[in-house]
Amino acid sequence: MLRNALRSIVTVTALGLGLAFASPASAQVGKGLIDLNSAPETELAALPNVTPAIVKGLLEKRPFATIVDANTYLMSQSLTADQATEIYRKAFVHVNLNTATGEEILLIPGAGKRMVREFAEYRPWKTWAQFDREIGKYVGADATAKLAQYTFIPMNPNTASDADLMTIPGANATTIATIKKGRPYASAAAA
Repeated sequence: MLRNALRSIVTVTALGLGLAFASPASAQVGKGLIDLNSAPETELAALPNVTPAIVKGLLEKRPFATIVDANTYLMSQSLTADQATEIYRKAFVHVNLNTATGEEILLIPGAGKRMVREFAEYRPWKTWAQFDREIGKYVGADATAKLAQYTFIPMNPNTASDADLMTIPGANATTIATIKKGRPYASAAAA
């Protein structure tokens, strides 16, 4: 279970290579936001503007590498941009703050062109405190928290501090001890 949790939320830098894990349903996201790549059929069916045919297509086409890929599929199902945005207020494919494209960021409800610039300007993102400080000065704490729920900040499990590891949803002292005991991780498969 820990291996799956790590694989789904952490980015490992091993042997000089960045090995990204897929983002999970709960990877550093706000309450109630589900991951289009892992949500069960019942949760997908409950999304606004989603038909049984769309749910079937989502399940067949997963995993989506990015929210842009998911958006392309949804647009092919005759949804409007506004209808897709309604879905994204409930479910999303989370974006890596350090690699997200402008196209990905613009699909985050409420992000807009300014956030495309700001997200890129402060790279590399290392902590949520940094994100809260830098983005918060433009949009305030509430809007910053809403933006954060669509994103994740990768961390290296070999060097992450206890405080950073505690940002993993559901993490506790046992989780941190287990992660630290497994160090060093040579690859994503080892985590």
